[in-house]
Amino acid sequence: MSDLLGPHGSRPLSEPPAWLSNVADDHTPVEFSLAYSQGEPPALRLLGEALGSPPGPQTNMSAGEEFIDAHTGRLGLSTARLDLVRDLFATDHPQGTFGLWCSLVFRRARRPELKIYLNPEVKGVQRAPHLVGEALHRLGLAKSYQTMLDHAVRPDELGRNDRLSFFALDLHDGPQARVKLYLSHHHAEIRDVVRAAGIVDGVDPTELAEFCAAAGGANRFDSLPLVGSYTLTEGADAPVGYSIYVPIRGYVNDDREARDRVVALLARHGFDSATFDQAVAAVTQRSLRDGVGLIAHVSLRLGPPRPGVTVYLSAEAYQVKPPRPLQLPAARRTVARPAARRAATTR
Repeated sequence: MSDLLGPHGSRPLSEPPAWLSNVADDHTPVEFSLAYSQGEPPALRLLGEALGSPPGPQTNMSAGEEFIDAHTGRLGLSTARLDLVRDLFATDHPQGTFGLWCSLVFRRARRPELKIYLNPEVKGVQRAPHLVGEALHRLGLAKSYQTMLDHAVRPDELGRNDRLSFFALDLHDGPQARVKLYLSHHHAEIRDVVRAAGIVDGVDPTELAEFCAAAGGANRFDSLPLVGSYTLTEGADAPVGYSIYVPIRGYVNDDREARDRVVALLARHGFDSATFDQAVAAVTQRSLRDGVGLIAHVSLRLGPPRPGVTVYLSAEAYQVKPPRPLQLPAARRTVARPAARRAATTR
């Protein structure tokens, strides 16, 4: 983490952020997450944005590349697939909210793994579909991508309310190495993501709909977008795995409500919440009722290689967002439940 943040890691928190990073709402360039999978301890993940000197769209991308190059040998990384597409995401005038993010994954008794996120819109929103298409063609994944475009995007919404938000690569060459493509669904209803996930074999539409309704407490998501990700593998005509990311912070009054929803979701999927509560306590000492946004996302992973639930925690290094005015959660739940059941039947 010290290497990733570089000289900016020692910057006093009494000073404003050196860069308005989009990793977190308060511009902290770090986010933590706990990934729960059956039969193994939770994995700790750390998402971060390397900052250049001075920070900026192009210098930050260069700093991220330098971090990867410096740790390739130390972590036993493989950049073979990255090297095939690196030039496509290179530009003198990066656009969008980021260029390159790095995610470190720590599992018990294993060497850390590294995953990178590239920005499909780095050369502009309208060029994103072609850029991603060319990248996946080079990686032998063009068929899966076309299937996703044909069935997961709402009509006439690509580049509008359905946006290609992340292009992710695992930097290792093991059998579980993944290419993942993320699609943000703005102003979506649960039935929209149920339809989008329907191209992946083995996805239970009822389970997916109920997860979204329980995490978001709503049927329509207008505050912050739902995000779906697709796992692509060579030789397959369609994606082989799917995850849904619910920005829970946009649909609760405070972090106590978010915590209670997460605990219920973990229990529903067979996971003990003790580690989650320990992680929350490690990140903050404030009362969960005094802010909203510490618990940023919760996701459901479906399909290989590790189905399960992931919870994302903001570092809140620069700001704690005040709680929202109290609403009536019972009334919202009454609306959400039948909406989830209706969505589950629209596959």
